[in-house]
Amino acid sequence: MALLEILEYPDPRLRTKALHIESVDDKIRLLIDNMFETMYAAPGIGLAASQVNAHIRLIVMDISETRDEPLVFINPEISPQGDIVDAEEGCLSVPGYYETVKRPEKAQISALDRNGEPFSLEAEGLLAVCVQHECDHLEGKLFVDYISNMKRQRIRRKLEKQHKLRA
Repeated sequence: MALLEILEYPDPRLRTKALHIESVDDKIRLLIDNMFETMYAAPGIGLAASQVNAHIRLIVMDISETRDEPLVFINPEISPQGDIVDAEEGCLSVPGYYETVKRPEKAQISALDRNGEPFSLEAEGLLAVCVQHECDHLEGKLFVDYISNMKRQRIRRKLEKQHKLRA
């Protein structure tokens, strides 16, 4: 397995809309394994393939405290439900920043698992927030798109400055 580079805001590749996965094969399963390794090392609780410059409809997630409940969503379809709630969100592609985002408290999800088998579940709480956040990545959307333009521009300037210092 290998650690993958996580794209960071404002990288324009994060705005790419992900493509449908036609077949689940060993290449996809290797990407899944590498994404889990990358997510756990970061550390994070969710990672979309778009964040590692693989623009396909794939999400990995593990919201457990013990990091032993990995979830894979291939070609996820999501139906947000319930009341709108405030949730503090962060993102591996926007490192070091957390903001309050309004999202539905529940979501119905249908997807394929790592073996290409269909499943569905109703998510609520942190799982619902995380699934909606990661599905946004597949559409080229980031959590900073939900905050004020002033806050978004401040985060962008600070991250661009950090990127220049690292270069």
